[in-house]
Amino acid sequence: MTLDIEQPVQLVTYLKDHGHIGSYESPEIQVLTGGVSNRAVFVKHAAGAWVLKQALEKLRVQAEWLSSPARVHREAEGMRALSQMLPKGTVPKFIFEDHEHHLLAMEAVPEPHENWKQMLLKGKFMPSHAQSFGSMLATIHRKSQQQAGMFRLAFDDRSFFESLRLEPYYGYTASIVPEAADFLQALIAETRSNRTALVHGDYSPKNVLVYREQLVLLDHEVIHWGDPSFDVGFSMTHFLSKALHLEKYRQTFVEGARLYWKTYEQEAKADQPFSARAARHTLACLLARVDGRSPLEYLNAEEKQRQRRIAIALAGETPDSMQGLIEEFERCLSRFALNFDPEIEKKI
Repeated sequence: MTLDIEQPVQLVTYLKDHGHIGSYESPEIQVLTGGVSNRAVFVKHAAGAWVLKQALEKLRVQAEWLSSPARVHREAEGMRALSQMLPKGTVPKFIFEDHEHHLLAMEAVPEPHENWKQMLLKGKFMPSHAQSFGSMLATIHRKSQQQAGMFRLAFDDRSFFESLRLEPYYGYTASIVPEAADFLQALIAETRSNRTALVHGDYSPKNVLVYREQLVLLDHEVIHWGDPSFDVGFSMTHFLSKALHLEKYRQTFVEGARLYWKTYEQEAKADQPFSARAARHTLACLLARVDGRSPLEYLNAEEKQRQRRIAIALAGETPDSMQGLIEEFERCLSRFALNFDPEIEKKI
């Protein structure tokens, strides 16, 4: 029988039959919503509380987007690896995985906690969170490079990164936005050739819970040995997109972007070529989150148009550092606020 963990009766029967809970138990089951690539269910039982994830072959987005459900086992491997290099509590405890039904179970993050993305969309920004976010990523990149012999071999396969990131974000967007096609195709080639660290691949506020002021990192199914500048660009996009979207908090998010980059740069000892690559990835992701297979749901049509035009313009004259990109993005936003003054209209 094909197991669907979002069906409570099926799930409880499965857990009992496989000895994960007692045959007498009646666990609390709650289907978790919001994810596009997995089924996710909260299970509270006699011994504690778990979250179960089951990978979907067809992702829940408007555009056709397929990826092997075997990626959930890459996530399990990633959880085990990251728990060795990050502070205790930063990664949920791994419980079990099932290769037949492509699912894993992890310890649920205790209540009360908040999703960091939702906090940011409400304007609830704390500098300490941005610093922790930068520090955590720098630790993953730095420590994996120090143990490259082990991690390079274990995470050499990049098929999930190709199907979940490079094609749907960069390749698909290149086919939709011809003005940026050369820029994106060149970045794809550069990313494939530069493999120096463990890359999370989904490093985003959406995948972070805040519990007792500690950031807890989730969703590791795209983890691989590759180009760490992708992680920086992918995550930086969320600060800049929110700066565009939330005009009231614009300066807060721009300063948050600077603080995030400064923390990462110092702890990872990022050099100028790395900074330049991270800036290119930021521009590519800004465009992909408008025209790729997974657009940001909180941007309205006008905001998408603004982000698209800024990203295309800056891709044509890409700043050679992350700091320079943040400054240019802020300047473009300011000029948009002045109702398209002629000077910026020529460029964007």
